[in-house]
Amino acid sequence: MDDLPLISVVTFLPLAGALLLLGVSRERVGVIKHLALAVSLVTFLVSLLLYQGFQLAQPGMQFAEQRAWVPGFGIQYYVGVDGISLLLVLLTTFLSAVAILSSYSAITTAVKEYMICMLLLETGMLGVFVALDLVLFYIFWEGMLIPMYFLIGVWGGPRRIYATIKFFLYTMAGGVLMLLGIISLYYLNGARPGGEYTFDLLKLYGLSLPLTTQLWLFLAFAVAFAIKVPVFPLHTWLPDAHVEAPAAGSVILAGVLLKMGCYGFLRFNLPLFPQATVFFAPLMAVLAVIGILYGAAVAYSQKNLKKLIAYSSVSHLGFVMLGAFALTSQSVSGAILQMVNHGLSTGALFLIAGMIFERRHTYDFAQLGGLWKVVPVMGALALVVTLSSAGLPGLNGFVGEFTILSGSFLPSNALGSSWYAGVAALGAILAAVYLLVMYEKVFLGPVTVAENQHLADLNWREILILAVILVVAFWIGLYPKFFFDLMTPTVDNLVKVVRTAAGLP
Repeated sequence: MDDLPLISVVTFLPLAGALLLLGVSRERVGVIKHLALAVSLVTFLVSLLLYQGFQLAQPGMQFAEQRAWVPGFGIQYYVGVDGISLLLVLLTTFLSAVAILSSYSAITTAVKEYMICMLLLETGMLGVFVALDLVLFYIFWEGMLIPMYFLIGVWGGPRRIYATIKFFLYTMAGGVLMLLGIISLYYLNGARPGGEYTFDLLKLYGLSLPLTTQLWLFLAFAVAFAIKVPVFPLHTWLPDAHVEAPAAGSVILAGVLLKMGCYGFLRFNLPLFPQATVFFAPLMAVLAVIGILYGAAVAYSQKNLKKLIAYSSVSHLGFVMLGAFALTSQSVSGAILQMVNHGLSTGALFLIAGMIFERRHTYDFAQLGGLWKVVPVMGALALVVTLSSAGLPGLNGFVGEFTILSGSFLPSNALGSSWYAGVAALGAILAAVYLLVMYEKVFLGPVTVAENQHLADLNWREILILAVILVVAFWIGLYPKFFFDLMTPTVDNLVKVVRTAAGLP
């Protein structure tokens, strides 16, 4: 087992599954679904081996695999995981299996092509989280756009083409700026005395740059990552993409793709440009707080269930950005945990929205209402998911938000003030308001629409999907130590390195 390249196996198993599906006749729909699910489940089980062999006390990269790829340009196949990326790898493999299982009844056309896209997307997302070579990272970063493009553009809603093009153009534009930043780092590292031309991220961490250069490179990377998060005001592609995407696509989009932007800030911007990070920290905090409040206010005003959940992501991920740039061990740990929490809670909300759509073919609040009386099992599970997203103590959302806010309140934060955290705390109250109003509009009150009176309640597959997510939500809410133990050494080291390089105590 020690000689097995576990990271490569986890990353490329879904790709191998996609290639295997190419040889299956598209008429054998059942075989295609079961095979795709089996591949995703095996990938998740193999990813658990990464945790089993992970050394909790070690802050650096583990399970590293390094091979020359294009040696003439210093490009390598270089992958590894630490306490930050391992959590996101586990989240990705878990939610990918959930998304594929949730697609069993929702996708009825071009099932083979759909499952191939889902598996290709999983490989792309995993590659982003494990890549330690900047060119390799960029290839995965841009490559995963292709299957997501088709998932929205082929299996999406009526305005899917508009949403797909908008999503693609936004992310491609940010990617171009990041590529310019990557090339600049390559030449700056090679041009220094004793330097080498390399895209090795860990070697580039040792590159000391003047503040002006850091500021420009920080912005080059930050735009790409901010679009993906998305940070206000670069969020406008997200509601359209969510509304038009199939339910499983929304689960992956909210659960994993948005985390790639947050991860990018932690993996690249903070350690590569520490002085610029501290310089821009107040600005990033302002944008984060605006996103928290604006996302909550706009979510409250929505009349479409899926659009409300989409704007809730803008609000929730504002907490992640605030925690990351407060630059205390507590706030950064909370930000990472909140990435996982958001993936679980918001992913579950999108699953419930998809289950409602399968039965009613609408997301319009005016066409819903009183569903608890008709589908009580769905109503009960949806209530727990809603409370999880709202941050009820005992569930996962509370732990993440509380840790972020308490870490951002510390006098040692890099923001220069605790007021950011104080204002952001209002977002937690607003979240409870718009989420409970959403629940009331969908599940409570009288059944006023005739089509809602004879809906089928959840089947065993749908119950299993939501129950598994809720088990993890309660696990995090009641025993978060397991997750903090995994990330703390890496986070402590990251915060120490960034603060020392930036001249903070």
